[in-house]
Parts: sequence; structure tokens; C-alpha cells
Amino acid sequence: MMGFFKKNKPIDILSPMSGKIISLEEVEDKGFSEKRLGDGIAIEISDGKVIAPFDGEITSTYKSNHCIVIRSEEGIELLIHIGLETIKLKGEGFTQHVALMQKVKQGDIVLEVDLELLKKKGKSLVSPVIITNMGRIESIEKAVGNVEKGLSKILNVTLKRSKY
Repeated sequence: MMGFFKKNKPIDILSPMSGKIISLEEVEDKGFSEKRLGDGIAIEISDGKVIAPFDGEITSTYKSNHCIVIRSEEGIELLIHIGLETIKLKGEGFTQHVALMQKVKQGDIVLEVDLELLKKKGKSLVSPVIITNMGRIESIEKAVGNVEKGLSKILNVTLKRSKY
């Protein structure tokens, strides 16, 4: 019974990509800036390799290969969306290295993107990284500045305590 009053331990989420953090509110896509899909940050990606930020499982993939969702072992569902309006490229410039329901380890390459092609096609390199199941989240702290994939912490998340 005494454990009932213990706080859940915060969970650090490492950056899935290298680049500069941009506040979600500043993203030029209302779906993201108004947090309709969840809360998090965006990164202006500077390197075309995207890695798993934690050990988990791929729970969503898309034919256009522009984004994936990874669920952590603790149950955090993280959407990694490369660029803005990149779904319109129908997969051009993207390579997906994972399959639906595949287990991944932190650091595994999950997506690759041709950044020069995105620029040539006029697409923004701003890439939202969002927790989609915010109902399970008690608090979230966000990093600022430049980040390096696999090394920099971008989010510090505390889950709500289970009622059971």
C-alpha cells in the first residue's frame, strides 16, 4: 500500500535524428502546431538517417515511408514524421528499414531520407517527434537547441500512475 504514493520514474527519450529543435507551436502545419496528434517537439533534420530513440516495437508504418510510430516498452507511442507535407512525395526519397510490429533496439536505423531531394522538391525539413498517447502522460519536459541522434535527450516524460 505504501507504493501507492511513489511517483513514477521519469523516462528520457533520445533524439531519433540530428538537427535543431523547433518548438511544436512554431511548426507551419496546424495539425502539429495545435497539438492535434499529441505533444512533443520538432527537429530541423540535418542528417538523413533516423534511428529508434528507444527499445520498442513499430506500431504504424505508411506506404509513403515518411513517418513511423514506435511504442516503447513502457507504453509511450512516439510518432516520428520526416518533413512537412512529405506524404505528397509518395515515398520518393524515403527508405524504410523496419516493418509493422517489428521489435527495434535503441540506435537501429528505422528510416533514411534524401534531404537534398526534399529541399529540391520544396519540402520543409522540420520533422515533428510527437507522443500520440498523451492520455497516459503526467508530465513532459522538452529540450532546446541542437541535438545529435542517439546521444541527446529530447523529451523527459513521466507516465501517469496506473490505477491498478
